[in-house]
Amino acid sequence: MSIINTSDQYVTEERHLTAQLPDIGKPRIVIIGGGFGGIQLVKNLDMNAFQIVMLDRHNYHTFQPLLYQVATAGLEPDSIASPLRKIFDNEKNFFFRMATVESINPDANEVVTDIGDIRYDYLVIATGTKTNYFGNKNIEELAFPLKQIPQALNLRSHVLQNFEKAVTSDSQEEIDRLTNFVVVGGGPTGVELSGALGELKKYVLPKDYPELDFKMMKVYLVEGLDRLLPTMSEHAGGKAHKQLTEKFETIVRLKTMVEDYDGYEVKLKSGETIPTETLIWAAGVQGIILPGLEKATVEKGRYVVDVFNRVEGYENVFAIGDIAKMSTKDFPKGHPQVSPVAIQQGARLGKNLTRLMRGRAMWHFVYFNKGYMATIGRNNAVADLPYHIQFSGFPAWLAWMFIHLVYLIGFRQKIVTLGNWIWNYFTYDRGTRLIIRPFNYRRAVSRKKTELEKENEYTSQE
Repeated sequence: MSIINTSDQYVTEERHLTAQLPDIGKPRIVIIGGGFGGIQLVKNLDMNAFQIVMLDRHNYHTFQPLLYQVATAGLEPDSIASPLRKIFDNEKNFFFRMATVESINPDANEVVTDIGDIRYDYLVIATGTKTNYFGNKNIEELAFPLKQIPQALNLRSHVLQNFEKAVTSDSQEEIDRLTNFVVVGGGPTGVELSGALGELKKYVLPKDYPELDFKMMKVYLVEGLDRLLPTMSEHAGGKAHKQLTEKFETIVRLKTMVEDYDGYEVKLKSGETIPTETLIWAAGVQGIILPGLEKATVEKGRYVVDVFNRVEGYENVFAIGDIAKMSTKDFPKGHPQVSPVAIQQGARLGKNLTRLMRGRAMWHFVYFNKGYMATIGRNNAVADLPYHIQFSGFPAWLAWMFIHLVYLIGFRQKIVTLGNWIWNYFTYDRGTRLIIRPFNYRRAVSRKKTELEKENEYTSQE
């Protein structure tokens, strides 16, 4: 490599070389994100017609619907994670690079990353979402989100460490803070997490900590609307409410908003305060928008796309899944931000890009809603299926387990997860109650605060 005197030019040449992507003489599709949409896209492409480059911050795909089970010691992370290279290891035209995307340069058809600038012929944005704290900086710094495996492991360690501290504490005030858990958000994640915490309280932790009276452990579920599971039927929301309150003694607060949190006490807008050192935030998400495209392409945190998932104003840039806002007659505000949408959009776009390559017209995307499900502890779940089919209880729970096993990526992951579920069911136990990576809550909060300050400084400079 020649030495270039100008430092900026030198850095630019280094960046271009870092990604080490060969030119194989085929159109290059760059996919940002290895989630449900990105994987289905690759699976439905003609792998011989393109060079496919997938970028992700992690080298694995996360099955997010089961993250709450990792956080509550039901599963180990490798049960719900699959290496992205392994999924496509037999495809010679597939290339994965672990990278953080910094921006998009549509004029040059390049993606700017921390490992170099990567040229594309077609770009697919499948970045998904991050937690939405609705502007509350204290909650953003102090609450536990649940979107990634490291976050789930941090929460698991934190929960178990709290009980270790409670056993040795002689302060009832401290014990209350350590054994109270507040979950914000009454959607499927919040309901399923509250049920899992209820199972820990009822079946598991009393055997580990016989010194503690588990009547003192309280799980609060806070929801701003007037019922749980607002995206599902009233039947499902009512069943979930009844199961949580009657079986697990969950304290449900409806039509209630969180006003603030200082790390020791949750303040509700109703005036109520809850002493706790664990606030879990499952109240909303927002799209991960990348700098570079015209601001007019973004509406309410999502890229505006046409019926082919093509970003408005660009011929070769597409967006799928949670990050895409496609307004149709049935979904004027865009499709729901759930994994089935990402899966179906990824599959359709994969076929469309292949058709485009062959000179054929692309097909419109039409979402088929296969229904919604949520589990509420052992033997109980709720399901809303097409054609107004609703059922709950044990049959819904079996259906929920079957569907999740089917969509897990990797045969090993399916077997390990099923084995864990069988063990947990018959032994009333959770075999992964290990504090392998101790979590220092206060240190993490300090580090997160510093990161947010740097992020805000960068945004203000922009």
